[in-house]
This record gives sequence, structure tokens and C-alpha cells, in this order.
Amino acid sequence: MTLDSKIINAFTPTGRLRASINVGNPILARRDPASGAPMGVSIDLAHAFAERLGAELDLVVWDSAGKSVEAVTAEQADIGFFAIDPVRGKGITFTDAYVLIEGAYLVRQASPLHDLEAVDRDGIRVTVGKGSAYDLYLTRELKHASIVRAPTSPAVVDTFLSENVDVAAGVKQQLEADMARVPGLRMLPGSFMVIRQAMGCPKSRGAEAAAALGAFVEEMKASGFVADALRRHGIQGAAVAPASGA
Repeated sequence: MTLDSKIINAFTPTGRLRASINVGNPILARRDPASGAPMGVSIDLAHAFAERLGAELDLVVWDSAGKSVEAVTAEQADIGFFAIDPVRGKGITFTDAYVLIEGAYLVRQASPLHDLEAVDRDGIRVTVGKGSAYDLYLTRELKHASIVRAPTSPAVVDTFLSENVDVAAGVKQQLEADMARVPGLRMLPGSFMVIRQAMGCPKSRGAEAAAALGAFVEEMKASGFVADALRRHGIQGAAVAPASGA
């Protein structure tokens, strides 16, 4: 896959590739415990795309999906890594998904809730990370339960506990990690949604640039790059998305 100068310039208006990174989703990115530097699948993809462009890479790091989305929409970054959502699609053109991630519900052991369908009832409160894909999805889908927004996705369980909320919603692996540190919690069986994680760029960059980014993602899936990155970073429970149109 070779890129012409018009596409390279579309992705590097400052002369460098700026990649918006959300370290609030540990499946895709997190900070190295020793150095504090961001690491993960999305960082690996950002480096690979910068290399493809022949450009230097700047990582623009945020603690929540909402802030990362705003950065790309406002063109403070040239690419980003997001769950596909129609609200976000107003300002961002998405590739097809490269990773699929489950969204799950967490409750206390003593909770009367035992299945996904029981959550959407009057009087039930659900905590989500503000601006996350789960927030956007549940805001549309929940008809009776109400939503309590935590400042970031990693803060969901702490908000759930401190504000005595009924249900915590988020990335399954993040909730599993919270269960390991907080006793007396359990997960409802199944997943309330499957998140389709994609790359994206500002809509203003044009159709040719968006198509080039989409082709890059398909190549990274087909070549095994994404699967290798998931293994290298010890990510379990996330699956490489099928080829576009499959």
C-alpha cells in the first residue's frame, strides 16, 4: 500500500501525524506502569500508520473517549481510535472495525438483578463513563433505567460504589479487573453490546484520505498485525474484527 502526496498531506497538515489516544480503555491503550508512557494496540497502529506516511508521530493522550473524540472532531489530532457510533460520526469518518470488545454489566453480590433484561427498569441506575461508547449506546437504548455518568471509564466502579448505583457498565475486562480489587461484586452473564473499535479521521480530510485509512486497517487485520499486537500486550477477551464486508 503506497500513498500519494495528497493523502500524506491530508493526514499531516502540521508536518507530523497527531494520533489521539484514549488510555481510559485498557483494551486498546494504557500507561506503562514503570515509565508512564502510553502503550497498547492503538499506539502500535499509530506508529505503523505514521511509518506508512513517512511522518513523525505525536501522541495526543487523553483519559477518556469523549475527550479523544473531541480532539479529532476539532482537528487537534489527525487520527484517533474509537468505538463506531453515529453521534461521533457527525464529525469523524470511521474505518471498519479492527477489534471487537464486549460491554458488560457489574452488580453487587446481593443485587436482585440476575440477567441483562432486568437492568432496564424504573428506579434502576446505571453508571457509565461520560462520553464513552457505552454512554452513547445506553442513552439511546435504556427506556426506563437512568444513567449516572462517571468522569472516565476507569472511574465507573468507584462511582458505582461511592454513589450507591445499582449497575456499573463498561468494558468487560475493566470490570473484571475491578472485581479482582473490590470484593462482593459479580458480573451479569452475557454482554449488552459488542463494541466495534475503529480508526477515524476528521471528515474534513476527504474521502480519499478516509479510504486510505480504511485500507490500512484492512491490511493490518489481514496481515496478523492486530492479532499479534493483542497477544504482545496480553489482551484477552477482545477479538480481531472480520474483514470489511465479511
